[in-house]
Amino acid sequence: MAELSTLARPYAKAAFEFAADAGDLQGWSDSLAVAAAVAQQDAVEKLLRSPSYTAAQQAEKMVQICGDSLSSKALNFVQVLAENRRLQLLPNIYQQFEVLRANREKTLEVTVTAAAAISNEQQEKLASALSAKLERTVNMQVSVDSNLIAGAVVRAGDTVIDGSIRGRLAKLAEALNS
Repeated sequence: MAELSTLARPYAKAAFEFAADAGDLQGWSDSLAVAAAVAQQDAVEKLLRSPSYTAAQQAEKMVQICGDSLSSKALNFVQVLAENRRLQLLPNIYQQFEVLRANREKTLEVTVTAAAAISNEQQEKLASALSAKLERTVNMQVSVDSNLIAGAVVRAGDTVIDGSIRGRLAKLAEALNS
C-alpha cells in the first residue's frame, strides 16, 4: 500500500494547500470524506477499475453519486483525479489530507482502551496531561476491554503507551524467554 500513499501524497498536499489558502479546511474535509466513502463502495471500486469507462464517465458517475455533498472546487478536484485515472486514490488522499489538517490545527486523535470504565474527571486529567506532553489538543475516545486485566493502553498517532497488566506480563514473558 506504500505505492498508493506515495501516489496520493501530491494530490492531498495540493488539496490541503488550496483549502488552507481559501480558509475552508472543514469544507474540503467534508467533501473529501464523502468522495472517499463513495470510492470505497464495491460497485464504485469496480467502476473505477474498469477500462471500459472513460475518465469523464467515471467522474460523472462519482459526481452523481456524491450529489450536493461536494463543493464546486471539490467537483473540479474529482474531475482532475479522473483525468489522471486517480479516483481510486480518494481514500488515501482523504487520509493524508486529515493528517495535514491535524498538524496544522495541532490536534491529535487519541484512543484509550482501559480495563475498567474511566470517570469523566480521570478522562479530563488524562486529556490535559496528554495535551501538555504532546503539545496538541487531544480528542480522546475511550473504550473498555476487560482482557487487559488492569491499566490502560493509550494510542496517539504512532505512539503507543501500554500501561496494562496484560502488556507488562507479555514483556515479562518475552524477557524470560530470551
